[in-house]
Amino acid sequence: MIPPFHLAFPVDDLDAARRFYVGMLGCREGRSSEHWIDFDLFGHQIVAHFVKSNPNDGQNDGFPGDAGNNRVDGHDVPVPHFGVVLTWELWQELAEQLRQAGVQFEIEPSVRFRDQPGEQGTMFFRDPAGNALEFKSFRDLDQLFAR
Repeated sequence: MIPPFHLAFPVDDLDAARRFYVGMLGCREGRSSEHWIDFDLFGHQIVAHFVKSNPNDGQNDGFPGDAGNNRVDGHDVPVPHFGVVLTWELWQELAEQLRQAGVQFEIEPSVRFRDQPGEQGTMFFRDPAGNALEFKSFRDLDQLFAR
């Protein structure tokens, strides 16, 4: 068993985060307070922490935003981002579920590095606070770290 990872990230609306992570991604909600919510993201603990956001004051108030983009196999990948490596079938199901829900993709579900080491299905989208998420899959998980 792979140990679960823990990730804390900023959101400016806990109710919107709850609707997105529970309602859209199917996460189970764990502990919470008026300032944060634990979510079970495919067995990993992610924690949405409320951070006040005021775009008019010239401060980012703790939101890192995008540091930039990296060109990967013809796409501009937002950095930072986080997500989970899923089975191929679960990745396809999630992609269809997100399409049906009208999620706007940063990078549409597609296969990159086709016929190369590390071939993978990938998709990028954002949560309501603007955090970039990537969900990916490998038909052959042994290719996860292929060179």
